[in-house]
Formats: sequence, structure tokens, C-alpha cells
Amino acid sequence: MFNKIILVGNLTRDIELRYTQSGTAVAGTAIATSRKFKAQDGTQKEEVCFVDITFFGRTAEIANQYLKRGSKVLVEGRLKLDQWTDQSGGKRSKHSVTVDNLQMLGSRDDNQGGGYNNNSQPSQNNYNSNQQQNSGYNNPPKEPSYQQPQTSSKPIGQEIPDIDINDDEIPF
Repeated sequence: MFNKIILVGNLTRDIELRYTQSGTAVAGTAIATSRKFKAQDGTQKEEVCFVDITFFGRTAEIANQYLKRGSKVLVEGRLKLDQWTDQSGGKRSKHSVTVDNLQMLGSRDDNQGGGYNNNSQPSQNNYNSNQQQNSGYNNPPKEPSYQQPQTSSKPIGQEIPDIDINDDEIPF
């Protein structure tokens, strides 16, 4: 089975960082994504989706250090169903995302210095929680090591398949 989700959006709240008893960093926040479309009556509509996200390990520490409410990010991870019983005995559930990869988008000012570019170009730094699992979290290194941004060998136009669509069918 395959469970992968990619979301691009803005964080809806500041990162909440905590540590497990074994010393692993765990950070939680939420991301807001939106979709604009034209309704049947011709009006422009926007649909917003809010999703809770969780970071682990070094990625959680990096997110806590460089991200804040409103930061634009791309996250890759696994969709997870959380279930619990509320105080009145009712069964509750929600979907959330466990983040495997984090890419910070936007400028340094948007992310409180979230990039390591020395110019005002958008920062696009990838952080992979799976590659950082075995490092010590009780005493994080003073100079953290970062994964280089991943680049695709395909031109951008080839990543999306061609679709045969008439211009009159486009909703915008």
C-alpha cells in the first residue's frame, strides 16, 4: 500500500515543540491550504482546508527554530487517522499528517531567517526527518547539518502530463 501526501500552504499557528522521554523532538502545528475555483453561477470561490501536522526528530527542531505562524511551507508525509473518545463519551476522529520532508518556501523575512541564502531569493531548504533519526536529541549539535535541496532532472513542464482540454472548459 502507498500512503503519501504533499501539501503546500501557510502555518496556522506557531510550532509547539516537546520531547519524548527518550529525547526525541516532536513538534506540532497546522497548515492551511486553499483552492480557488469558479462556481456554476460564475462567481469566484475559495475552499480552505486546515490539516494538523507533526514533525519528528531534527526536522521538529528545525521547524521550531525557523518557522512561525504564517510561514509558507511544503510538507511531504503520511496521512494518519487519529481517533479518541471525548469527555461526553462520543467517538471522535480527524486526519493529520506525519511529516517526512519539510521544504521552507518564501523569503528569509517570512521565515525569521528560515533560509540559508544570503540574498533575498526565496529559500527552499529540504529537511528530511528519516535521515536524522539516529542523532542525539538531548544534546543537539551547535552547527546543524542540513540536506541539500532536491532537484529534479526533468524540466518543470514534463512533471505534469498533458491534458486535452478546450479553453472554454477552463474555470478561470
